[in-house]
Amino acid sequence: MLAIFLDQETTGLDSLRHRTIDIAFKIIDVSTDEELASYESIVSQPIEVWQKHDPTSIQVNGFKWDDLQKGKDPNFVSNEVKELFIKSGIKRGKAVFICQNPSFDRAFFNHLIPVDEQERLNWPYHWLDLASMYWAVRMNHSSSSSFPEEIPLSKDNIAKFYGLPPEKKPHKAMNGVDHLVLCYKALFKK
Repeated sequence: MLAIFLDQETTGLDSLRHRTIDIAFKIIDVSTDEELASYESIVSQPIEVWQKHDPTSIQVNGFKWDDLQKGKDPNFVSNEVKELFIKSGIKRGKAVFICQNPSFDRAFFNHLIPVDEQERLNWPYHWLDLASMYWAVRMNHSSSSSFPEEIPLSKDNIAKFYGLPPEKKPHKAMNGVDHLVLCYKALFKK
C-alpha cells in the first residue's frame, strides 16, 4: 500500500476564499518503508488572492507576498503533481492520503486538481488522518473501558507523547510532511 503524506500551507482557513501557497508530499510504500517520491513547491497566487489572506494564517506559516511571486503557477503545480502520481502508480485501492487534517487539506487540494479530474485518474478518495489513527491506537492500548475525558490530538501533542520534537516553525508544507511521517512511524513503531 502506498501512502501520500501531504501537507499544505494556505492564505487562510476558508477554502472558498483562500488558496494553497505551499504544497508538499512524500509517497511512501508503507509495507517496505521505501520513499518512492517527494515533492514540494510554493504556489504563486494573484494579488487578489493574497489581499484576502488571513493575517493569523500568514503569521503561522511566515509567507510574504514576495515568496509567492517566486512560486510556480497553480496549473504548473497541478501538472507536476499529476505526472508524479502517475509515475508513482497512485491508484484507488493501492494508495491513500494521510494528513494531519484531511478535511482541510482535501478542500485546498481540490483547487489544484478538481475532484472530477481525480476521479478520471482513479486516484484514492480515502484521506486518513493521523489524529484518528493515534486515537484508535491509544484506545486499543488503554486499560480503561470508559471514554477518556481528554486526549490532546494535535500533531505536536502526538509527537510529545512519543518523545519526538515539535514541528519546525514557521510552518512550511515539507516540515509538516516530515513531521507527519515521523509521528506515523512512531505510532506504528517503524
